[in-house]
Amino acid sequence: MRKNGNELETRGQDSSPKPPPQPPPEANGKKFVIHADKEHYDFVSHRNTSKPTNTLESTGHLIKGCLGGGILGIHEAFMKCGLWTALFVTIIFGFYITYCIHILVKSAQTLYKRLHLPEMSYPDVAEASLEVGPFPRLRKYSKWFRYAVDATICVDLFGACCVYQIIIAKTIQQLVESNEGSWGDIDRLRLYVLALLLPILLLCMITTLKYLAPFTLLADVFIVACVIATVVYSLKVAPKISTVPAWKDALGFFEFCGIVVFSMEGVGVSLPIENNMKDPKQFPKVLCAGMSVVVSFLILVGFFGYWGFGESSISPVTLNFPSEIFPTILKCLMALMIFITFALNFWAPFNLVWHYLSKKHNPKRHWLWERVYRAIFIVAITSIAIAFPNIGNLMGLLGAFCLSNMGFIFPALIELLIIWEDPGLGRFKWRLWKNIFVLTVGVLLFIAGTYSNLKGLVLSL
Repeated sequence: MRKNGNELETRGQDSSPKPPPQPPPEANGKKFVIHADKEHYDFVSHRNTSKPTNTLESTGHLIKGCLGGGILGIHEAFMKCGLWTALFVTIIFGFYITYCIHILVKSAQTLYKRLHLPEMSYPDVAEASLEVGPFPRLRKYSKWFRYAVDATICVDLFGACCVYQIIIAKTIQQLVESNEGSWGDIDRLRLYVLALLLPILLLCMITTLKYLAPFTLLADVFIVACVIATVVYSLKVAPKISTVPAWKDALGFFEFCGIVVFSMEGVGVSLPIENNMKDPKQFPKVLCAGMSVVVSFLILVGFFGYWGFGESSISPVTLNFPSEIFPTILKCLMALMIFITFALNFWAPFNLVWHYLSKKHNPKRHWLWERVYRAIFIVAITSIAIAFPNIGNLMGLLGAFCLSNMGFIFPALIELLIIWEDPGLGRFKWRLWKNIFVLTVGVLLFIAGTYSNLKGLVLSL
């Protein structure tokens, strides 16, 4: 369900997974080596992808990678911001995020040709852009740039696991307890989150995705069903639209920005999808089509969810549905799918962490230590979910803290490093000013969004 932020998980969904791309052997102390421009390199013909995807399949993967638990809480973001302001800003962010993903993939394809590599991961691109960049004094920090991307991916995806655990717990609480007055009891919700520890711990001991990947298709079907159900049930109880606030306040606006970025950001899956395409040069079409669907779904749930269920709406959006047979079945199936796909979302960041942790242990004991670390991370995720069972602010914090870096700041820095000398900054240095604008928006979201959502989490303790 949630966007999986690294090549690891995309490759792992095949029955015979292809290992993530490895950097070339070190030459002259450098991992990445620039080749002369006259040495033409067709990175597409050098790829050895066993099951490449066509344009339509790649579009489907992008939609699946972007749409996740965030869509179930986007109506609460609209409630924090105001109906019409949120609608307008969602569309703006849709264009903005689409463009930032585009410059990241375009930068990666430029590096493929310069370094004679058929494919690269997001951390690879970050490291290479600094290592072969135009500033010799900064090249020694290329590894740290890679670590920064790795760390941000892990925080984002482990944080998304916390969100999923809270969604499951809230759904179970509503299904089990008939007294509506107890649904907002934070302490009771914490007990349900704690009760999920053992089932999730056992589920995440599965170390291969082969048995879990088929459930992602069902999860996508249920998300579409939730979108349709939100529109239908909200229209039944919606007040006059003129009575719904169009704007709230600045604090709510920045909380909204964090949630909406969390809900639609697909930068983590963009390079894995491009690396697996039959014709990677068609990626702009895939990006435009996929993001159009993602933004449309978010608008439908956010706009109609807030308009219909109003100021008393809660997350996930399914909990606002009436207590009838179909909505109840949908809630049960949705909770089950999120539970199963929790392991999919956990798989990618854990394997990234395990890549570093495994080096500290004897390979003969990896089977044991991998499970020990899996248990430690699951306990840590559950502890965070118990401490901060506020879905809206938790999603907003992840969006502002992680995705402002992954989606805006890092791609702008990478593009600047790659185009600085060739093709240059352009007339009046327009490429420089353009990326400074992208960086400014990212930094503003990072500071204001992190502060507002962190404040909301602390107040909810």
